Amino acid sequence: MSSQSSLTVPDEIWAAAPEELLAELQSNKEEGLSQGEIARRLKQFGPNQLKEHKNKSLWHILADQVKSLIILLLVIATIVSFLYNEILEGWAIVIVIVINTAIGFFTELRAVRSMESLFKLGKVETRVRRKGAVELIPAPELVPGDIVLFEGGDVITADLRIIEASKLQADESALTGESLPVSKKAEAVAPDTVLAERSSMLYKGTWVTRGSGEGVVVSTGLETELGQISLLVEEADDEQTPLEKRLDRLGYRLIILTLIIAFFISITGILSGKSTLLMIETGIALAVAAIPEGLPIVATIALAKGLRIMAEKNALVNRLSSVETLGATETIFTDKTGTLTENRMSVVRLFLPAKEIDVTSGFTDTYGPKENGTNRDVRLALETGMLCNNATFSNEGANNGSGDPLEVALLEVGYLAGIEQAQLTDHYPEVREEAFDPEVKMMATWNEVNPERFRISVKGAPDAVWDRCQSMLQNGEQQPFSKEEREKWESINHTLAADGLRVIALAFRETDTMEGHPYEELTFLGLAGLLDPPRKDVKEAMEACKEAGIRVVMVTGDQPATSHYIARSVGLVMDDQATIIHGKDLPSPEKLASSADEMDHVMKANIFARISPRQKLDLIELYQKNGHIVAMTGDGVNDAPALKKADIGIAMGKRGTQVAREAADMVLTDDAFSTIVSAIKQGRAIFSNIRRFVYYLLSCNVSEVLVVGLAALIGLPLPLLPLQILFLNLVTDVFPALALGVGEESEHAMQQPPRKSDEPILNRKHWMGIGSYGLVITASVLGALFLGMYELDLIQNEAVTLSFLTLAFAQLWHVFNMRSNNSSLFHNSIVRNPWVWGAIMLCLLIIFGAVYVGPVAEVLDLTPPGREGWIIVVGMSLVPLVVGQLQKILAVKFTQKART
Repeated sequence: MSSQSSLTVPDEIWAAAPEELLAELQSNKEEGLSQGEIARRLKQFGPNQLKEHKNKSLWHILADQVKSLIILLLVIATIVSFLYNEILEGWAIVIVIVINTAIGFFTELRAVRSMESLFKLGKVETRVRRKGAVELIPAPELVPGDIVLFEGGDVITADLRIIEASKLQADESALTGESLPVSKKAEAVAPDTVLAERSSMLYKGTWVTRGSGEGVVVSTGLETELGQISLLVEEADDEQTPLEKRLDRLGYRLIILTLIIAFFISITGILSGKSTLLMIETGIALAVAAIPEGLPIVATIALAKGLRIMAEKNALVNRLSSVETLGATETIFTDKTGTLTENRMSVVRLFLPAKEIDVTSGFTDTYGPKENGTNRDVRLALETGMLCNNATFSNEGANNGSGDPLEVALLEVGYLAGIEQAQLTDHYPEVREEAFDPEVKMMATWNEVNPERFRISVKGAPDAVWDRCQSMLQNGEQQPFSKEEREKWESINHTLAADGLRVIALAFRETDTMEGHPYEELTFLGLAGLLDPPRKDVKEAMEACKEAGIRVVMVTGDQPATSHYIARSVGLVMDDQATIIHGKDLPSPEKLASSADEMDHVMKANIFARISPRQKLDLIELYQKNGHIVAMTGDGVNDAPALKKADIGIAMGKRGTQVAREAADMVLTDDAFSTIVSAIKQGRAIFSNIRRFVYYLLSCNVSEVLVVGLAALIGLPLPLLPLQILFLNLVTDVFPALALGVGEESEHAMQQPPRKSDEPILNRKHWMGIGSYGLVITASVLGALFLGMYELDLIQNEAVTLSFLTLAFAQLWHVFNMRSNNSSLFHNSIVRNPWVWGAIMLCLLIIFGAVYVGPVAEVLDLTPPGREGWIIVVGMSLVPLVVGQLQKILAVKFTQKART
């Protein structure tokens, strides 16, 4: 309301008296606003609509594909190649860039339409009182001070302060996360009341489920709570994923490594008397050798495969790099309603004076119309819940109920006991209703038993019902409802509430008149405990998360007691070992930054209840600042900013709003929490595969750098030409690396803790392995070149053919060195991977084609090596494989010896 400075409106509108607020807004309840005042305010405040954002353009998506440092290196190599008239090399690298960009573009094509979805919520009409008359106007024309009239079923199109209310309830689940309709009234509430408990307010984007009333518009457009959420979504910039950060760090290292090696070898060569032009060409060759041209292509395809696998497992990922991020997830912030629960009320327990029924195990008895004794008690209680009811229920179809979820649940439990709603209402037609009153906390209906007899059915809050009861029904007979009995039932009520159940009391009375007050001389029938039931698959998924070292935290807009019960039901917390923080008690980010104790308390909390959208963002940012990779699940409008801010935003596909789905990185098409676990497992497998193929690619590229560099230093001719290096990088590097990148997930992937957020793709151990393999491959290639020149007395291009082929075959066999140390020599993930064998066969065909197909051989400057040449090539190329396997065998024996 700060921008509406010309109107004096209290900061806490919900705490202001209606008369005071109307005066401040210069509005009249009976007349509304004049036409001139409407025009002035519309000009001042603008239309009542959310800012409409443009879709992410195709050019923007295309630009995202070329932001990688690896691509930058390739562009630099392209420019250098063209500058020194290495046309073929230049165009070859251009083709690499185009292929990678095309794959990324068509796989990652998506648009951020969050604002578009929010905008659509405002495209309805609203009844207002203007110039003393009621008229229907488009919602965008509403202005602060307008008097709005509403009733059950109406969508609220601006933030309203209620000035009149009759039996008013509203569904605010999409905004606050509250799973049930909430009662509304005109009376002011305390200034510090949290959003979900402001009973004197109605908010844009919510709707009225029952009753009627009037309200004065206090906020429009972006000034509404929904508008503020839209701004939060806009402010919550997409986080760079861990994979992107790791690849960038790797790119920086490659830049530094390339510059150092190229500069050192070029200067050394020039100082030793070699031709400056030759050393420039050598520098180009080194630059080409150092850059893993296949890395972006393989990474993109590996991620795309992971995306496809996840889609088959009901997880749609909108962003390629998000696939891998799942594997690093340490913390999952999960909503309660619709994510851990079914998002529907269900009667789970019935407590009657003569009997307790656990409804979850079903009904073992039938309750016919002629039943007596205890069975009559049960039937009367069930009938009361069904008659005192405005919902409908049908056992046909997936959506079998409409109306208040609590009332649908009462109809459903009656159906389970064999009572049909249609038959019951035909037998006892309703003749009068006393609508639910938030002040009285009860509802009543008169149903005709016969033309001279009526049954009054009552349901409501236990305390309110007990105050009006004189007796209770036990074994078919009425017994006194004494003070001692009430104390017993109060204890039962507390027990049910502690279990997170919503408790409804049922009572009845028979009378011969429709006149009079319904809430007097009632007979108490019992209590119904209702629960929004947990999803059946969640508990197993929670166990899998614990085994994988992933922490699950509930962040919800619902009540603490209900949240705690659900958390215990699904295994999120054990018994009473839970730290629950209410939204009003959550310290501000500034206070957390200055208090280590507060920070520690918040970081240890298992459940955050009554949390606002702003607080969700603060929590995610807090965890991210503490080094956590955070996934956030949600389905409502209120979840959208947090879904976008999180490292991985996960929306529900069935129950989720369009806003939530489009703000998220991943959408669960089955709404199953267990699907998240499957996605995380796949994400971990993808990172493992990425690490393996990066390790393979760089060890191959380092060998190329060392081959060219050492040959230049010791006076040998270049053993590889720049175009030959590029050919190897795109053939013998890419296809085996791609095979490694699409390998199957490890069965032990979920038995390891999450990777640290700052863990690089390659650690010191990997870099040492890359250097070692590079040296061994270099030795075998230079050995082949030496044998060709001095043993077979070959001319330079023939000898270079031997070194080229030796390197090509050595890199092919090197793929088998990528098996883990603790795996068997002949039975491991590499040998079992059919893609590896396919890649090797394809590469062999391409290599033979490069040697024996005239035009290709001419471009690459290759000649057939002959029988003796092939013997050298095969023999020397096997050296790195033999050395690598021996090293793994020795490493295992050394580890076993160290353990003993």
